[in-house]
Amino acid sequence: MEIRFVERKELIPKKFVLINALPDVGLVGVIAATHLISSLKMKEIAYLDSEVFPPIIVLHEGEPKSPIRILANDSLAILISETAVPAEAIYPLANAIVNWASSKNVEYMISLGGLAVQNRQDIDSPKVFAVLTDKKLMNIVGDSAELMEEGYIVGAYALMIKKCMEIKLPAITLLAQSFFSYPDPEAAAATIKVLNKILNLNVDVSELLQRGEEIRLRAKDIMRRTQAELIKMNKAQEYDLPPLYM
Repeated sequence: MEIRFVERKELIPKKFVLINALPDVGLVGVIAATHLISSLKMKEIAYLDSEVFPPIIVLHEGEPKSPIRILANDSLAILISETAVPAEAIYPLANAIVNWASSKNVEYMISLGGLAVQNRQDIDSPKVFAVLTDKKLMNIVGDSAELMEEGYIVGAYALMIKKCMEIKLPAITLLAQSFFSYPDPEAAAATIKVLNKILNLNVDVSELLQRGEEIRLRAKDIMRRTQAELIKMNKAQEYDLPPLYM
């Protein structure tokens, strides 16, 4: 299953950090990335195309777009999917993203997702945990996120972590405590605050928090489709701890 990157080569930064925002628990990455793209006024530099993807286009200001595309400024690129990724597309997509990143001058990757917690409704300030392919990346993360010591990662980001370790591409996965089946703008805001520290950004999250209910309503359909795909991948296993450490 070939996945093609159709690039606007003249717009691809010479050296950059790549953020991945695929639909996941709480749509944390997608919500965070949408806010970042708008705040940083990023431009499209590439889109992804494949027969394994659903036959969908999205419309923005009347212009047809691929639902999976990459936007960037001079030093930062964001790969975002505005549609649920079918479970059968996870393997080829994860490999294609890492291979593309390794073919460019990517310093390191940051993947954004959620970590479902059963008592999310009782948490006012979601924690953000970091999964690192190399402990040396703590020099970048610092005290902005808590290192995830035990647990499972399921889905595209698990495959990307494995692939990055194989080819020695530095990668950070940020997982914010979130609802499993509801869009979670508050968790997305917590993730952006961590990115502000890691990447020396200054992205305001106040509007994101103010529009929380609107975002939940607008994102409910993609959350429903994403949840169906997550169930196929046994995503709920992330609630568990590895048995050797119980």
